[in-house]
Amino acid sequence: MVDSKELGRRGEELAAQYLTAHGCSIVQKNYRCPMGEIDIIARRGELVIFAEVKTRRSGRFGRPGSAVDFFKQQKIIRSASWYIRQKGLEDSRFRFDVLEVMRIPGGQISVNHIKGAFEA
Repeated sequence: MVDSKELGRRGEELAAQYLTAHGCSIVQKNYRCPMGEIDIIARRGELVIFAEVKTRRSGRFGRPGSAVDFFKQQKIIRSASWYIRQKGLEDSRFRFDVLEVMRIPGGQISVNHIKGAFEA
């Protein structure tokens, strides 16, 4: 059985592939700063997407995205603000997305992309 760290890494890779297949370019994965971490930073044209990836083996404990609570959102927003300042992107458009990666019955993998999951 895969440990949770490896499961998360695989989920992030699948989420990045999903975003690429849907017209996004991946700018950075696992961006770290003093405020925290952002799983994936992507672009689609002029839009900068800050994506949190949540991976689950099953839906037994509810939707993966429900783990992105208010406190997690605030941490992502602070990290994104840091990134924006560091890169001089204050005039860009931004969006905060959540990608839920989950195994569904039959062993298939499902990616649910929640665009604009929360706002700064």
